[in-house]
Amino acid sequence: MATKRIHYFQQVPFEGPGIIESWASRHEYEISTTSFFENQTPPDPEQFDWLVVMGGPMGVHDDTEYPWLKIQKQAIEAALRASKVVLGICLGAQLIADVLGAEVRPNAHKEIGWLPIYLCNDILDHPVAELFPPQWTSFHWHGDTFGLPHGSRLIASSVACRNQGFVYNDRVIGLQFHMEVTDKGVQSLVQNCRQELTDSMFVQSESDILDVDAPYDQNHQLMGRLLDHLDTLS
Repeated sequence: MATKRIHYFQQVPFEGPGIIESWASRHEYEISTTSFFENQTPPDPEQFDWLVVMGGPMGVHDDTEYPWLKIQKQAIEAALRASKVVLGICLGAQLIADVLGAEVRPNAHKEIGWLPIYLCNDILDHPVAELFPPQWTSFHWHGDTFGLPHGSRLIASSVACRNQGFVYNDRVIGLQFHMEVTDKGVQSLVQNCRQELTDSMFVQSESDILDVDAPYDQNHQLMGRLLDHLDTLS
C-alpha cells in the first residue's frame, strides 16, 4: 500500500502546522511543505493526497503586497478539482472560501484569544458533527471572516463571528479557529503580531492568551479526531 502524503502551504515562518505534523508522523504520512514566504513553488496535486492551508496575518485580497497569493489560490483550485482532501485553517479557510466563490471581508469584530465555539444545529446530521462537543473553547486570531461557499455546511459559530467552519463536498473543511496550535505556536504569534492586541471586546490580553491552563489538550484531541476522520476519506 502506497504511503499517503500531506502537503501544507505555509504563509509565514511563525505559523506552522502544529500538531498536524506529529499526527502525520504517527500515522506514517509523508509530509512536505511550500513556504510561500520563501517564494517556493507549489507542487501539482498528483504529488500529494491532502492539502493543508495554514494561516497568516495577510488577507486573501492582499495580492499586490503578496503576489504569491494568486499562485496559491490557483494551486488550491487545482487541488479541489483533483478531489483531494483539503483542510484550511484561519487564512487557509478564507482562501478556500474565496476560491469557491464566497465573499471574504472584515468581520465586525477582531477575535483574538481563547474564546468559546458552538456547534451549529444545521450540521448535526453530518458525520463531522460527531467529532465535536456542543461547545468548547478554542484559539482565535483573525479580523476577517468568510462567507459560506455554495453547497457547504456551517460547522460552528462564536459570539463574535458566525462562520467559524464549513464542510464542502465532505472532503474539504475550512476552520476559522486554531485547534492545531501548540503553546510555542501561540507564543510565536504573540511575539510577531503583538500590535493587534488592542483593547477590544473579543481581544484578550497577552497574559490571558499565554495562560498555562489554556485548553491545548482538548483542542489537540479534537484536531486528532478531525484528522482521523479525513484519513478515512483519503
